[in-house]
Amino acid sequence: MALGVDGRVFTYVAHVLAVASAVMVLVWCIYYRGGLAFEATNKSLIFNIHPVLMLIGFVILGSEAIISYKALPFSKEVKKLIHLVLHAIALVLGIVGIYAAFKFHNESGIANLYSLHSWIGLGTICLYAIQWVFGFVVFFFPGGTPSLRSGALPWHVVFGLFVYLLALATVQLGFLEKLTFLQNSGLDKYGPEAFLVNFNAIAVIFFGAFVVLATVSTPHVEDPNSYAAISDG
Repeated sequence: MALGVDGRVFTYVAHVLAVASAVMVLVWCIYYRGGLAFEATNKSLIFNIHPVLMLIGFVILGSEAIISYKALPFSKEVKKLIHLVLHAIALVLGIVGIYAAFKFHNESGIANLYSLHSWIGLGTICLYAIQWVFGFVVFFFPGGTPSLRSGALPWHVVFGLFVYLLALATVQLGFLEKLTFLQNSGLDKYGPEAFLVNFNAIAVIFFGAFVVLATVSTPHVEDPNSYAAISDG
């Protein structure tokens, strides 16, 4: 059942938290970790691309794709296209971000796919891709029958939110894993960098919560195929 609160309130807060999280991850990777590069003698610069693209490109843009379908005052077809394109961009940037992590590991002589973060992360990006392909085929092109779309839409929304929550959990595991490695290598456990990473992790949790709240709140413009309509059904 939809919340009796205008979804714009949650959307505004989510956007503020998204900007804060994006700024914090950039400050961390550029100011504290030395910058970003696909080719570098200092292999850590290659790794730094990973958290930036996974948070800003994958999670934040993916969140915008979710919010856009609910909050934008456009026709259903326009919102569907924006939703599809934003998810596609998020998926591509997420794949590049994962590639950066593999590249860093391979060039640094570090094993791949040994941590829970990497396992869940790889599974999440695969599920995200499956969800996008399903949405494209059933709701965009060639498109299913009206009855098929009607029956598939609730499952598409629920599975999409499940994958989104997996992405948020993967981010938390990534922050924890990297910060633990840094602290074991001598980083001050109570220093500004450690606090920055932890504050960003908390910001991402609240950001995700407000994105989910925005999807289950009362929409500004009612749409028979909106999230609210699904929740009320």
